[in-house]
Amino acid sequence: MNGIVIYESLTGNTKAAGHIIADELTAAGVETIACPITAVDLQALSDADLVVVGSWTDGVFFFGQRPGRAGRLAGKLPRIDGKKAVVYCTYALDCGGTLDKLARIVRMGGGDVVGGYAIKRDDLFGGSKELVDRLLSALDATV
Repeated sequence: MNGIVIYESLTGNTKAAGHIIADELTAAGVETIACPITAVDLQALSDADLVVVGSWTDGVFFFGQRPGRAGRLAGKLPRIDGKKAVVYCTYALDCGGTLDKLARIVRMGGGDVVGGYAIKRDDLFGGSKELVDRLLSALDATV
């Protein structure tokens, strides 16, 4: 199985989480690379069985949350028709509806979104590892 993590990052938190996710998946036997939405490795995407898409949470503290640079994500995300997808977001206080909105963007690109996870920016490693653990458990359950 192969995977790819595609992220939109502003301060580096979502990038860091994306690379942790890719490293943890690779360590578990799912060869995975991470890349920004502005430089998607199209060969890796073509080879991927699993696509993980991440963004930071934009909005006003406790309302109006949305994926950061959602327009760029929607415009630059290549078609991923028929591929299993997972979304994640990084946040400071509250992610609100960010995951649902990000999942909508990925579905518009053809992805079959099977889950998502919000990662608090002060625990990037723990949150990223939890996402991978849950994802691997879900994959084991479907095999």
